[in-house]
Amino acid sequence: MGGINLGRALIGGVVAGVILNVGEFILNGFVLANDMKEFFKRCGFPPEPPSSFMVIAIVITLILGIVIVIGYAAIRHRFGPGPKTAIIAALFAWFGVYVYQNVIAVGLGIISTRLFMIALAWGLVEYIIATIAGAAIYKEA
Repeated sequence: MGGINLGRALIGGVVAGVILNVGEFILNGFVLANDMKEFFKRCGFPPEPPSSFMVIAIVITLILGIVIVIGYAAIRHRFGPGPKTAIIAALFAWFGVYVYQNVIAVGLGIISTRLFMIALAWGLVEYIIATIAGAAIYKEA
């Protein structure tokens, strides 16, 4: 039982992060575009997020992809390598990112139940696809 192959975890994580970024771009820029514009207006945000926000969002999502693949690498000795373990790692991340924040947002009335359900379903599929792709690249040293 060796250590985590950080090189492969980084490569797989970047792949996962790119997939997550594409998924978030499609979700927020197309699927929920009107909802996002209304949300920004209601909160008093500018209609288009500043470019600095976009850079932050893209970078932190790439880092999230890396963290998810490192999580996969950390649990694969217990659950075995492959898609099943990638899905378990994806579920941990999905719960920590999507479920947690969106339950709080619904509870505070920040988002509607409809947006909550769309985001949860979208995020679940997005995280599973991204994690399976990143995990497929990861190999032990």
